[in-house]
Parts: sequence; C-alpha cells; structure tokens
Amino acid sequence: MLVARLTGDTVRAKNGSMVAYDGRMTFKRLTGGGNGLRGMVTRRLTGEQMEVMEVRGEGTVWFADSARDVSLVHLSGETLHVEADNLLCTDGGLRTGTSFTGLGGAAQGNGLFTTTVEGTGQAAVMSAGPVVALRVSGAYPLTVDPGAYIAHQGGVRRSLQSGAGARTLFGEGGGEAFQLRFEGEGVVYVQPSERATFGGDL
Repeated sequence: MLVARLTGDTVRAKNGSMVAYDGRMTFKRLTGGGNGLRGMVTRRLTGEQMEVMEVRGEGTVWFADSARDVSLVHLSGETLHVEADNLLCTDGGLRTGTSFTGLGGAAQGNGLFTTTVEGTGQAAVMSAGPVVALRVSGAYPLTVDPGAYIAHQGGVRRSLQSGAGARTLFGEGGGEAFQLRFEGEGVVYVQPSERATFGGDL
C-alpha cells in the first residue's frame, strides 16, 4: 500500500486505486493517461492504456491495487520506462507518455509500446513480490526474464535476444524462449515472480 500525504499539492494515481483517505480531497478522472485528448488518441493507437485520476487536497490518501507490493522510484530529470499496469501513482509534476519497445514488449506479453514517466519527483511502481533493483553498467550488461521485468531508468538500451541455443537443446539453457538484454548505465527493476509471456518456456 502507498501512503500519500498531501498539503495542497496533487498526485496522479491509477483510477480506482484509492482505498481510504482523510482530510479534504478532490478526485478528478483524467483522459489519455493525464495528457488530455492527444494522450488519449496516442494511447488508443499504441494500445498502452492507462486510466488515471488526479487527487488534490490536504490530508492522507492510501492507494493499493490487488495487494501487490509497492516501491518508490526517485527521478531526477530522467525517464522511467514502465508498463502501464505496473504504475500505481506519480507526483503531479511528472509527465507521462508512451515509447516504442518493439518485439521486446511483445515478448513480455504486452504491446509494442510502453509508458514513460519523466521529470523530477517520485513514481510508485507495483510488483508481484518485493521489487529488486539491478544496476547495469558498461562492464556489466544485464539479461532478464521478460516475465520478471517491471521497469528501467537511466541510459539503458533494451534489446530482445533468443534464449534458444545448443545448450537449451541439451537441457542446459535458462528455459526461456526469449530474454531481455540491457546495456549502458542505469537501473532495471524486476519482480520475484514471472507473468505469462508471448515466448513462453522452451
């Protein structure tokens, strides 16, 4: 559960995720992931749907969704790439949009696009179990099971690679038909649980 204490400022949260509040609050449903008509058209074309409400007031609000774990990601002018279903709440000043992920998104069981969060502030992401932050550097690229991937930030390049090979044929591979490879400098967030993916197991 996420606890947000407001002093006249705003947050944007997944529509229907408020479980309780005290004080004086107003709730306003936003279109296009909070980006108006243009955002609504973009998200319908890309298939990256996100229903958002703006919460403003003074007091405390509690947010949750399906009893999933919640983790805070701090942004300092950078971009967070996260699936819309895993994004619970953002500071009101952060900007959201969409970006093209290609076959990597399809292999995760999602569409070809993903949600982006930009600016300075905090975003709350959800996961099936406590999220784990894994550092990526030039010397240490990272390979991730698509079903465990949650989000990434920083100067990270994502690509899709096949998990099939000679080792897999002899039962020595990782068992995944596809894997996500991350290179560059940044952080990748994963969950200790695997959702169903397009590629499945080998």
